[in-house]
Amino acid sequence: MRTTRIVFCALFVLGATGLFPATAASAGQNAFALSSTAFANGGLMPKVHECTSGGGQDPAKKNESPPLAWSGAPTAAKSYAIVMRDLDNANLIHWVIYDIPVTAASLPQNVEHAYRPSVPAGARQIYYRGSASLYGYQGPCSPSTVNTYEFVVHALNRASLTNLTSSSSTQTAARAITAASLGTARITGES
Repeated sequence: MRTTRIVFCALFVLGATGLFPATAASAGQNAFALSSTAFANGGLMPKVHECTSGGGQDPAKKNESPPLAWSGAPTAAKSYAIVMRDLDNANLIHWVIYDIPVTAASLPQNVEHAYRPSVPAGARQIYYRGSASLYGYQGPCSPSTVNTYEFVVHALNRASLTNLTSSSSTQTAARAITAASLGTARITGES
């Protein structure tokens, strides 16, 4: 008697916050990639992206989010989210933007510091570390050290993360994004 053995496997990659479904590249499709015209992967981030509250009066520091662009996302994506973390400071979350429409493939420089920025239309942002007056991007603020900042774009299985609100924490948002993630792409910058 002849038997047939069927083996099922799922591809996963280990990320900073746990297991994520494999990106399209490991599944044999176009690679899901994230890039910025402001800095190369692993390169130095321009001062314009650094925080304005880190001390000193450097006029070059403007707390503007960097321009980001992605390609090769999983075809099942229904929206996108971006999470920025300081990898050298206990993975401190500096930026969460979500409900980015699936038709978008980039973010401009200096996304408005608002819960609902005008660009990209429909997107929402989390306030930074409990300061309800500062929604969105909070740039690097390490005046005496050079830290590594990671930007991760998530392709999500939902068009909207309706369980998040204007008072959700960055940690709550990051967990909801991870739970809905179909795949990720990342870039790092030094500042």
